[in-house]
Amino acid sequence: MTNSFITNFPLFTIVLSLFSGPLCYMLKRRMARYWTIGLECGLIAMVSAVLWYTMTTGSSFTYVMGEFPAPWGNEIRAGVLEALIALVFLLVMLSSVIGGSKYIDIDIDESKINLYYTLINLMTAALMAMVWTNDIFTGYVFLEILTLTSCGILIVREIGRTTLAAVRYMIMNLLGSGLFLLGVVLLYDVTGNLLMVPMQEEIAKLITNSQNMMAITMGLGILTIGLCIKSGLFPFHYWMPDTYGWATPTSGAVLSSLVSKCYIFLLFKIYYRVIGIEVFEQLPIRNILLVLGLMGMVAGSVSAMRANNINRMVAFSSAAQIGYIYMGIGIGGKVGYTAAMFHVMAHAVTKSTLFLTTPRLSDVSGGSLLFRNLQGSGIRDRAAGVYFSVASLSMIGIPIFAGFSSKLLFAEAAVDSGSMTKMVLVMIALALSSMLNAIYFIRTMIRIYQPDTTGIRVSAKRVSYQIPMIILTVMNLALGLFSWYFAGMIEQGLSMFG
Repeated sequence: MTNSFITNFPLFTIVLSLFSGPLCYMLKRRMARYWTIGLECGLIAMVSAVLWYTMTTGSSFTYVMGEFPAPWGNEIRAGVLEALIALVFLLVMLSSVIGGSKYIDIDIDESKINLYYTLINLMTAALMAMVWTNDIFTGYVFLEILTLTSCGILIVREIGRTTLAAVRYMIMNLLGSGLFLLGVVLLYDVTGNLLMVPMQEEIAKLITNSQNMMAITMGLGILTIGLCIKSGLFPFHYWMPDTYGWATPTSGAVLSSLVSKCYIFLLFKIYYRVIGIEVFEQLPIRNILLVLGLMGMVAGSVSAMRANNINRMVAFSSAAQIGYIYMGIGIGGKVGYTAAMFHVMAHAVTKSTLFLTTPRLSDVSGGSLLFRNLQGSGIRDRAAGVYFSVASLSMIGIPIFAGFSSKLLFAEAAVDSGSMTKMVLVMIALALSSMLNAIYFIRTMIRIYQPDTTGIRVSAKRVSYQIPMIILTVMNLALGLFSWYFAGMIEQGLSMFG
């Protein structure tokens, strides 16, 4: 009885978040915050139960809403990989909301703070729906909700730069959404289904015909371009610095760590569950993603090196890390896909840490984000300096941190690929990107720890900052020290993913 009740939890995570959105709009500022934090904690407990259930049973389960069969019904599917990704997303969301609460109060008009938490709850619903859904059109619906809420948490700050960033973000994302919908329409036209598994079964029958294969490839290619634009893959990444850099810290952390990764996870589900991974690996799309991923790793790092603002540096660094994930998908094979999914988690944890620490370094440097004014900021705010350094070392790829384990998995995937050309290209890109990461992150750490008596020294005893940062740091170390365990969970999830 208990186990059968657990199968309802994925739906609960979506429905409760949806209802919490309008509820927070009616609540006062403080109560809206407490409700959101309490909801996130409840969702974490439910998703943890789903993860435990799928790991102990060794199989995924499908929840058919309304008990209607395909093609009319709508399905939620949960396995180890979906539960693991959902758990990491919720932990990062909770940490970002609590860790950036000080700046939510500062950056947003008091009358709109409850609206901000409304958007956060609706965004959580969209993230959970895209992780759990087994219906490609439902994925599109919540993809649009995620786009609208992302623009909302940007523009709610109400300064000129965030308004401009939100408009640019909306334009690029609407372009991506339109292409995604066009790809869905083409695949539906070919298969006659919207549920993922029936689509895959139909595609398996159609691939013997070259004309059908051309239509499937075109639909998948258009859909892929749409989600690449939305997630910021090179060369579609130039909207990132303004979007992430001028948002309030919670928004920057959530957009960089979760929203872009959720688009990639939905795309990965489509490759695995709609097209079929064996069919996908025969298509040229995979090699294109590999090339663009490799180029993004280098281009994003070069742009980060040239930035004179710490937030822009961190934002361009996100573009490089998106390249890593697509590179893993492009390499292919079990190890390549495992590395890509591991990096989704590693980057989510690390990037949120960076975006939550940079404003505190700015606070003790006269409110400036320019490198020349940050000298000594890590000494003036020791807690922010330590957390920033941990995340930076992870991004560089220092052992014991999550970033090192990611890069090791990517290297193993390249060796396991069976292609000498692919192995050489990946190894060169990994080495070059790591070297560039080291240059701009070590340069920043030296800057913030250079002695400087100017500015305001603070002692960060605020619990609302320390607790979430400790959570993110522990997650980073856990992914780094126990990477074999998490990689095993991902592989177990992949085995039940198709």
